[in-house]
Amino acid sequence: MSNRADFLLARAGGRDVGLLLADVVEVADLGEIHRVPGTDPALRGVTWGRGLPMPVLHLGTLLAGGDCPRELSPLILVTELNGAPVCLEVDEVDVVSHGDLLPVPPGETMPWAIAVVRRENALVPILNLNALRDRLTEAGTRA
Repeated sequence: MSNRADFLLARAGGRDVGLLLADVVEVADLGEIHRVPGTDPALRGVTWGRGLPMPVLHLGTLLAGGDCPRELSPLILVTELNGAPVCLEVDEVDVVSHGDLLPVPPGETMPWAIAVVRRENALVPILNLNALRDRLTEAGTRA
């Protein structure tokens, strides 16, 4: 795979990640969160937006495991999983860019990546939303 695409780069949980721009519905400030019981530690709760309750998932925790940090991040990326809006909590949004999507190099462990982009001598994973959806489905989280 080597094709050009538009993508949004963000930082979550100390790592750079990207989403295909076509997968991003909105970038917004994180609003009020209402805690809900859940089985996935990445689930912060729900917020209201677009006239609907939307689950808020801490992206850094979702990718790396562990527990959500105590401090809330300032931003969310709204995307869709299974046709429903989902908020991915991120620390910052960096840049919208256009570039080559490259295959994940052999030996690299990036289970949530559909591809990588080269940025400043580093490879940044582009998130595979289908893999995230499958992981959340396995954990019993409705997203």
